[in-house]
Amino acid sequence: MTSDQSPVDGLEWAARRGMGALAEKMGMRFVEFSVERCVATMPVEGNTQPVGLLHGGAYVVLGESLGSMAANLHAGPDRLAVGIDVNATHTRSATSGVVTGVCTPIHLGRNLAVHEIAVTDDQGRRCSTIRITNLIKDMPGR
Repeated sequence: MTSDQSPVDGLEWAARRGMGALAEKMGMRFVEFSVERCVATMPVEGNTQPVGLLHGGAYVVLGESLGSMAANLHAGPDRLAVGIDVNATHTRSATSGVVTGVCTPIHLGRNLAVHEIAVTDDQGRRCSTIRITNLIKDMPGR
């Protein structure tokens, strides 16, 4: 459901909207998508630092992609959510397999949406915690 309470299939909506060229290049795949919870995976391979660890920026791309998309689903069809703040704390390094980001809302308001994204490795250990704040505004020209 979007904030205006109209039924929306989140995965279908996300597929139509697209996740963006960067997220696609990084191999992100949406698994679950609703206003209350969004889940995506990303391979470690191809997204590493020279020493073989998943790049810290890759965690942030996963988190920001999930949080921004979730905020836009919440905003509804005539509004646009744009990121105004993102921060991340990395607590473990993934070196193989896939990581999974689970995005949940902290605050869903009319003008701001705040989400937390917990990123875990294949063993379910938290590797990074990302928080993103999105400003919600009317679409340009409307």
